[in-house]
Amino acid sequence: MKGFEQKSYLSLKAASYNVRINPFRRTEVSCQLQGIDSSMKWPVIAHEEVLVKRKPAEPVIHQPLHLSKRARRNRKSPTQRAAFQETNISPDNFIYPVFIHQGEVDIPIKTMPGRYMLGWRHGLIEEVAKARDVGVNSIMLYPKVPDTLKSPIGEEAFNDNGLVQRTVGLLKDRFPDLVIYTDVNFDEYSSSGHGGIIGEDGVILNDETIHQLRKQAVSQARAGADVVCTSEMLDGRVGAVRAALDAKGFHHVSIMSYSVKYTSSLYGRFRKVQLDKKTYQINPANSREALMEAREDEAEGADILMVKPALPSLDIIRLLKDQTLLPIGACQVSGEYSMIKAAGLLKMIDEEKVMMESLICLRRAGADLILTYFALQAATILCGEN
Repeated sequence: MKGFEQKSYLSLKAASYNVRINPFRRTEVSCQLQGIDSSMKWPVIAHEEVLVKRKPAEPVIHQPLHLSKRARRNRKSPTQRAAFQETNISPDNFIYPVFIHQGEVDIPIKTMPGRYMLGWRHGLIEEVAKARDVGVNSIMLYPKVPDTLKSPIGEEAFNDNGLVQRTVGLLKDRFPDLVIYTDVNFDEYSSSGHGGIIGEDGVILNDETIHQLRKQAVSQARAGADVVCTSEMLDGRVGAVRAALDAKGFHHVSIMSYSVKYTSSLYGRFRKVQLDKKTYQINPANSREALMEAREDEAEGADILMVKPALPSLDIIRLLKDQTLLPIGACQVSGEYSMIKAAGLLKMIDEEKVMMESLICLRRAGADLILTYFALQAATILCGEN
């Protein structure tokens, strides 16, 4: 385009622009992510830098605008930008979720690049040590329970010699000051895969399931858990668990309630369970219902309120932050992790920058704690910066 004229609306002379269009060339990036057909290729436009000698630009106005405020003044140097940064993040904000199984070999999780099902004795100890080295001292345990131990009423959940209970004891012996979060959750121990006992009519039995969850929470507290996490969206679970803990003398054990757990398609982890959980998890279209659930959990004695999933729920995190004085947690689920990892492996994004941006945005929205599979990676970057 030549001789294109930009009209001035400030009684100034028209500015003439000469625009040069640089050539482009097509390259191809092969798919490297496991699980995607390697024959598929995406065309990518790669820009060729063209150095053009230009004369110094002539001013297009005769005098600057009369502005009382220029926000850019506070962004002109790295020191000022750092000083005025409103939101910060540190390894202290992270909870590191780890998958464990009863074997000794660490098993890769195909749908989550870089994540493993850790052997509960050796692989887990090594991973926790790495996390502590970069300042992450809070972990969340997710067990893979053998099918042979599952049942319709999930009694393995409160076996004092179960996988989670043994693991908590092992970790506390090795790292006494480690903060351990445990999942008070029925579905991993249920033969149906649902988050509750199923009645003859196919309906989840709310009160009967909570009776089991009470025993599970007490068993985990007895093993040494610091925080038990009521992640099943069943009515009255927080109050029932609090009462059970107090009755057994575990007044010091905290409850992190998954107050807002949406029926999100971003879940899945390493399990492939096709179940309809809409009767007890929240419709992603609802925000007032989320607030109602959070208020109820706070009234029943929750110490921390968790929102799951994280990035699609920034508005809910802010809503709860404005409505309560309790700490707010955000659960960055497996789907969120895998999307960033996949796009990074395909060179569609800068993985590290997008990862850190996603985490700082959760903090900006109001999250005090972030449960994220990126905890170790992000903390390593933060330690390097500091």
